[in-house]
Amino acid sequence: MQLLLPLLLFLVSYVQCYGGIGFDPLGKILEAQRAKRSANFVPEASKSDYSPVYIGPQDGLKEANRITALPGQPNGVNFDQYSGYVTVDPKAGRALFYYFAESQNSSSKPLVLWLNGGPGCSSFGNGAMRELGPFRVNIDARTLSENKYAWNNVANVIFLESPAGVGFSYSNTTSDYVTGDRQTAADSFTFILNWLERFPEYKTRDFFIAGESYAGHYVPQLAQLILQNNKITNQTVINLKGIAIGNAFIDYETQEEGTFDYFWSHALNSDEIHEGITLNCNFSSEANPSDACQAYYDQAFAAIGEIFIYEIYSPPTPVLVPCSEDYVCSYLNIPEVQKSLHANVTGLPGPWESCNFDINGNWQDSPDTVLPTIKELMASTISVWIYSGDTDGMVSVTTTRYAIDKLGTTVKTPWYPWYTKGEVGGYAIGYQNLTFVTIRGAGHFVPFYQPARALEFLSSFLQGKLPPTDQS
Repeated sequence: MQLLLPLLLFLVSYVQCYGGIGFDPLGKILEAQRAKRSANFVPEASKSDYSPVYIGPQDGLKEANRITALPGQPNGVNFDQYSGYVTVDPKAGRALFYYFAESQNSSSKPLVLWLNGGPGCSSFGNGAMRELGPFRVNIDARTLSENKYAWNNVANVIFLESPAGVGFSYSNTTSDYVTGDRQTAADSFTFILNWLERFPEYKTRDFFIAGESYAGHYVPQLAQLILQNNKITNQTVINLKGIAIGNAFIDYETQEEGTFDYFWSHALNSDEIHEGITLNCNFSSEANPSDACQAYYDQAFAAIGEIFIYEIYSPPTPVLVPCSEDYVCSYLNIPEVQKSLHANVTGLPGPWESCNFDINGNWQDSPDTVLPTIKELMASTISVWIYSGDTDGMVSVTTTRYAIDKLGTTVKTPWYPWYTKGEVGGYAIGYQNLTFVTIRGAGHFVPFYQPARALEFLSSFLQGKLPPTDQS
């Protein structure tokens, strides 16, 4: 039996949305990682050149993508919104959907691309509508309310549904729905180049990429591809300034080891179970787990009981309180809403969904670690930030700290508490070419659980300054 099977069984009951945030199917990818290790899988050599990059005509498409008003949006909206499709492969008929929320005084603000993970989960429905976008869907599933901690307060934010098959993004070629890391990076890069042709005023703007969960793969891989292609002189140079990845799956070995250490250190497992894991499990080994390791692994997840792994101090899945995922799903499947978004123009075969589990289940390439990519980015001119909500048990702060240890970088600014609204917002440490920030009291989806602290974190990241020590 695969070592990750108990984790998957543990998560099955949370496929429904929970307390306003949807299920993130990262466990399936972790299971696949264990399977390929057990089979002595040899990954395909990485590709550094995705050229030629398709650039299509963009004349008139910016204005065509302008959103006059979203149905049910609150009065007094004072920023511009755009959404629609960018073709990334005309031969295959592959197009990615985006939603763009400009900031007030947009010309003075940087450009941020936000990516949710999964893989297979929507950056629009999850990221924009439930985490860091300008609106929240109300309980009636037809009207919107303001998110006063929206990230477009300090940046112009693009939410990209990627890869094809996620959300409103699509392909006319069925085989495109069997995809992976490399194709996702290539299509996202093609998207950016074409989007900048559509919005040429942003070509020289400071550009940042941020994301969470499996975007711990997406973001560094895309940044690496941008820097590689910036060396090609006959195409647009993307003014990439930095990346930020949150509760990010970046390294298989530390993900496994750190998960069980987090369980034990947060009183979710007994001393005996933790000792059994420590003595019998070798997470760096490619061999099948021993029977003893498997037994303790099963015990570790059984001992947790009925809690929500993505935010360990939340109550179990509520019975009486409806989920905001339900509201978002209902809202985004209203024909009037889709028309205002310029979405579903080809007549997609099914409804808009928060996550595409078929995409997730058919994921083809996912390296065990992206730490070499992160290390390469650290040696470049861009800033690299990693952040972690500290009550997430899926990709815990412990797994992230262990992964950072493997990078072998040195401390420049020692660990310290940072503040927002007179309270400790979390903790920060500045390394050589890397910044690590925790967000106190946040689960896996940081901007959902702690929106004010997340916005403070983002502001610091965009300014290239460590989070504030001022307690006022």
